[in-house]
Amino acid sequence: MLTRSATAAALIAAGVALTPGTVLAAPTPTPSPGAVTVTKAGTSYLSATPVAAGQPVRVAASTGEYLYWSFPAAAGEIHEITATVTLAQNRSGRSTWTVEVFDGLRRRQACTAGAQTPTADASARTVGIGCTLRRVRPWAEPWSGDPLPGTYYVRLAVVDVPETDLGLPIDVDLLVSTTDDAGTSADDGRLEAALVPPTSAGSVLAAEPTVAPEGDGDDGWNLSLTGWLPEAGSRWLWTTAGGMLAAVAGVVGFALTRRPSTR
Repeated sequence: MLTRSATAAALIAAGVALTPGTVLAAPTPTPSPGAVTVTKAGTSYLSATPVAAGQPVRVAASTGEYLYWSFPAAAGEIHEITATVTLAQNRSGRSTWTVEVFDGLRRRQACTAGAQTPTADASARTVGIGCTLRRVRPWAEPWSGDPLPGTYYVRLAVVDVPETDLGLPIDVDLLVSTTDDAGTSADDGRLEAALVPPTSAGSVLAAEPTVAPEGDGDDGWNLSLTGWLPEAGSRWLWTTAGGMLAAVAGVVGFALTRRPSTR
């Protein structure tokens, strides 16, 4: 990949005049020769469409949709995600787009370069989005958020858009490019297993599970040797004693408060 200084030198050698206000765009990665174009995208992590490095993606979608793709990452690789969103002509305002990358543990990975959250004016026809990830490490400490080998997920969405522009058609061109940087790795460990989320479904029960028969409920009537006395301290015993005390209190109260007979 050419650097900005090399690109400027090449333009000068070709006779292109560079003014002080000229902005040089970064070189765009090219798809792999013969790669089949992917024409769909998922709507969640579970339905993310798998793509390979160098495989172009072209999807027709609507403004406001969340688009998901997944790609494998090996130790020593540096991945660059580039996307171009072709916007609708009859938009009413500015819109801000973003591309986010998550590893197999759903941890958001930081971008070291690229326009990750660009804003397109109402008159713009396209918006370019980019994200260059850190080099994938063969191992890392459990508490760190370093990128590790496994399945990675790309999510493209609009984060700020006028409500009237939701649902307008868009075209998305996306490409995941990989640079192998394994030769410069100084790590002396390796990951035991790739970070791939479990996707195996649970087993289907062929028959209804058997339920253990209910025993005699402990409602407080734990019969003693006499066959009818409740257990000491049970709620039935307290209820009976409370009722008797209430009856005695009522009789005593009536006797104390009734008027004596005058006859």
